[in-house]
Amino acid sequence: MYFPVSSLLIEYLILTIVETQDSYGYEISQTIKLAADIKESTLYPILKKLEKSGYLTTYTQLYQGRKRKYYSITESGKQQMQLLHQEWVSYRDTIDGIIEGRLRK
Repeated sequence: MYFPVSSLLIEYLILTIVETQDSYGYEISQTIKLAADIKESTLYPILKKLEKSGYLTTYTQLYQGRKRKYYSITESGKQQMQLLHQEWVSYRDTIDGIIEGRLRK
């Protein structure tokens, strides 16, 4: 992808992914890579930030004999996701309006 993705948009994507189903880091990164070229070294600090902010909680579960850390969304994470969703829709509509020639100053 040519367009850069902000850390705030990555936060929104993470929250929406985890809201659908608890997920582990690699699974989250592979889903985000469908839209953005990010590295795990970018993703994990954002996951940590979301956890520290109280938007995500974590738990470990054994998978094929190894511990896997899963992320789960909290109620405040769902509220943050709704706020970010509103911001995304506004941003997307503005970009679409400019591209389609409906918005001009």
